[in-house]
Amino acid sequence: MKILLFGQGGQVGWELQRALAPLGEVIGLDHDSTTLQADFSRPEALVATVRTVRPDVIVNAAAHTAVDRAESEPELAQAINADAPGVLAREAAAIGATLLHYSTDYVFDGSGHAPRDEDAATGPLSVYGRSKLGGERQIQASGCRHLILRTSWVYAARGGNFARTMLRLAAERDALNVIDDQIGAPTGAELLADVSAHALRALQQRPELAGLYHCVAAGEVSWHGYARHVIEWARAQGRPVKVPPDAIHPIPTCQYPTPAQRPLNSRLDTRRLQAAFGLVLPPWQHGVARMLTELG
Repeated sequence: MKILLFGQGGQVGWELQRALAPLGEVIGLDHDSTTLQADFSRPEALVATVRTVRPDVIVNAAAHTAVDRAESEPELAQAINADAPGVLAREAAAIGATLLHYSTDYVFDGSGHAPRDEDAATGPLSVYGRSKLGGERQIQASGCRHLILRTSWVYAARGGNFARTMLRLAAERDALNVIDDQIGAPTGAELLADVSAHALRALQQRPELAGLYHCVAAGEVSWHGYARHVIEWARAQGRPVKVPPDAIHPIPTCQYPTPAQRPLNSRLDTRRLQAAFGLVLPPWQHGVARMLTELG
């Protein structure tokens, strides 16, 4: 199997290089690749790359993920998150390849308290969310065999993440204010990559499994609860922690305004994924513990 991986240098892409390797030859590209075009800001230029490689599987881990910046550059977000995946999907359809693509809970409006399943009505609140929903729709309209995995609150030990920021601030400050009315499940890039490889292998045997799925770690937590979890881990490990437990204050989203509106309810129902592929998604605490250990 020949696999063409876009976005190999990102958090998920980095883990995918490892997870996909047992499935076949992985050709990894980033936006600055020189031998083959992988700049998603120029979607039509991707056509030549796909036609040159002629992969069996295309995996798209590239995206415009700067949620706030997207509000001021909607055309770029549209090109990278919607039009480029659409090009890949149409090329995949033309050569009979499978496309694996990642989407987000930001396609929903974040209302209510129940986890949303794959059939729930969408209603993105931001440019980022609208562009990601546009990518989903272009892929679905292409007729290609595809897997779209919607996920949320992605992290990895490699690169910046919320936990690393909290550890730094906890060592510097006497008090912290952290949002407590956004609820989701921190999901490791490692878990996403492993689920992706498992699903792609299953799809080779059972093409009818193609479609849209939700993929997040089990359980739920607020950003405030996540911060407390990380800081208490650091305290137990003897890491430098200046902020006392009672000085990690919960605040509502309205007290921390940002250019892009965030969904308050990021809960995703993963029962369809688990049933289709015979998976058990671990509690979010498991992946976070591993990530914190890797951070040292």
